[in-house]
Amino acid sequence: MDQFTLNLLVVGASFALYVGIAIWARAGTTADFYAASRGVNPIVNGAATAADWMSAASFISMAGLIAFVGYGNSSFLMGWTGGYVLLALLLAPYLRKFGRFTVPEFIGDRFYSQTARIVAVICLLVISITYVIGQMTGAGVAFSRFLEVESWQGLLIASGVVFIYAVLGGMKGITYTQLAQYCVLITAYTIPAVFISFQLTNNPVPALGLFSTHAESGLPLLAKLDQVLLELGFQDYTGNHGSTFNMVLFTMSLMIGTAGLPHVIIRFFTVPRVADARKSAGWALIFIALLYLTAPAVGAMARLNIITTIFPNGTQEQPIAYDERPDWMLNWEQTGLLAFEDKNNDGLIQYYNDRSEEFASVAAERGWEGNEMVTFNQDILVLANPEIAQLPGWVIALIAAGGLAAALSTAAGLLLAISSAVSHDLLKSTFMKGISEKNELWAARISMAGAIALATYLGLNPPGFAAQVVALAFGLAAATLFPVLMMGIFSMKMNTEGAVAGMLAGLFSTVLYIFTYLGWFFIPGTNMLPNTPDNWILGISPLSFGTIGAIINFAVAYAVMSVTREPPQEIQELVYSIRVPRGAAGAIEH
Repeated sequence: MDQFTLNLLVVGASFALYVGIAIWARAGTTADFYAASRGVNPIVNGAATAADWMSAASFISMAGLIAFVGYGNSSFLMGWTGGYVLLALLLAPYLRKFGRFTVPEFIGDRFYSQTARIVAVICLLVISITYVIGQMTGAGVAFSRFLEVESWQGLLIASGVVFIYAVLGGMKGITYTQLAQYCVLITAYTIPAVFISFQLTNNPVPALGLFSTHAESGLPLLAKLDQVLLELGFQDYTGNHGSTFNMVLFTMSLMIGTAGLPHVIIRFFTVPRVADARKSAGWALIFIALLYLTAPAVGAMARLNIITTIFPNGTQEQPIAYDERPDWMLNWEQTGLLAFEDKNNDGLIQYYNDRSEEFASVAAERGWEGNEMVTFNQDILVLANPEIAQLPGWVIALIAAGGLAAALSTAAGLLLAISSAVSHDLLKSTFMKGISEKNELWAARISMAGAIALATYLGLNPPGFAAQVVALAFGLAAATLFPVLMMGIFSMKMNTEGAVAGMLAGLFSTVLYIFTYLGWFFIPGTNMLPNTPDNWILGISPLSFGTIGAIINFAVAYAVMSVTREPPQEIQELVYSIRVPRGAAGAIEH
C-alpha cells in the first residue's frame, strides 16, 4: 500500500471517530452545549483538557523551537506546564464553585457590572480569535503534505470536520472528541520518539535517551550534538545565550497566560464538584507531561539527525550531493517549507552558520559561500521526523493524524469559548435577556458556525500577526484575564471600577508595546522602533511583556479601587463564600 493511501485511511478513520462521537454526544440543552451538564469524570476531563491545551503549537511547533535554539527555549516547557499548577491551585476550584458557564459571566457577576462583562468578552474574543488562526493554519499545513492537497483545500476540510462535531455536540461532544484526539496525538507523538531514541541511544524512553550515550560515537547524546553544532559554527545546544531577565519574564508570561486562557478555564466548569476541578487539573498536568517530557528529546534528536543526514561521514568531511538527497527532503521541498540553493555551484549541500564570524575562515577554506539550506520551516520538524529517521509508513500516517488531532482539538475549544461569549454573554445576558433556552441553543450553534467561518477566512487570508499569534494570545491573557480572575477570587474589596480599569490598562499597554516593535497588527514596516534588544525598554522583549502588562493591570486596578467606593456587602460575602471549602453552586438555569 502506498504512503498516500495509508495516510488517507488513518486520517479518515480518525475523522470518522470524531464525527461518530459528536453524533453520540449531541448537545440537547444549553447546559450540555456550554458545560456538558457538569457531568464529566475528572480523568476524562483531564485528558480532554490536555488535548484542548496541546495545540498545533505544542505538537507541531514546540520541538522545532527547542531543536533550533536549545536550552534557551526550555522556557516554553516551564511556562506552559507551570501555568497548570497555577490554574489548579489558584483558579480552577474557585471558578467551579462559583457555578457559572463562562469566564465573562463570572467577571460580570463578581464585579456586578455589564461593562466588566463586555470588556471581558472583548479580551476573550481577541485572545481566542488570534489563537485559533494558528490552529487552522497548522491543520492546512498538515493536510498539504500528507493528503497531497493544497493548503487551502486542507483548511476547508478541517473546518468542515470541526463544524460537524463542534456545532452538533457543543462542550459535551467536544469533550469526548478531545478524549479521542488526546489518545491519537499522544500515540502519534510518542511512537516515532521511541523509535528514534532507540536508534540513536539504544534507550527506548525518549526522556531518558536524551541523557544517554550516543550509539555511534560513545559520547553523551547532548555532548555529541554540542560538538557537531560547534563544528558548523552554531552555538552550543545546552548553553543559555539569551537574557536571563527576559527568560524569567517570558516564562512567567507563559505561566499566567496559560492560567488565564478562556478555552482552558471553561473545561473546569464541566465537572460535578469543586474537588473534581482540582483533580482534573492534576490529571491534565500528568497527561500533558507525557508529551512535554518527550518534546526536548524529539527536538535534540531531530536536530542531530538532520546534521548527520547532510554530513553522513562527519562535519569535517564533504556533505551529501543535492541529487542524492533523501526522499523526505524532496517531499518537503514540494510544499515550499524546505528549500535549498546551490550558492557555489558544486552540487553539494552546505549547511552551517554563515553568520558566525569565527567560522567564516573555515567556510572560506572549504569553498563554501553561504548556508545552502535557505528555508527550513521549524513547524515541519515533528511531521517530518518519521521520514528523517526512515520509520515505517504507518508511523508517518499516524503522525499526520496526530498533528491534525492537535490542531483540531484546540480549535474546537477556542471556537466554543468564542461561541459561548457571543451567545451567552452578549445575547442572553446583555442584549436579549428574555431569549428562550431553545433559541439560545440555536444562537450558540449559529455563533459557533460564524466563528468557524471567520477562523477559516483568516486561515485562508492570514493577517500579518498570524506568525506571532502565540505571543499576542498569551500576552493578552496574562495582562487582562488572569489578574481580574485573581482579584475577583482573592480580593473582597476589588470593585467594578478597579477591575475594568485594570483590564483596559493591561490590554492597551500590552498591545501598544508589542505593536511598537512588531508593527501595527504586525504589518511589516509599521513598527515605530526596531525590534532589537538595544531599543527595548529596560531590555524587555515584546514576547515577555505579558508579565509587565499583568503588573500594570494589578497596579491600576488597586489604585482605582483605593479612590472609589467598596463593592456592595453581598458581593464581599459572595467572594468570601467562594473560598470557603464547602459544596459547589449549581448551574444557573436558563
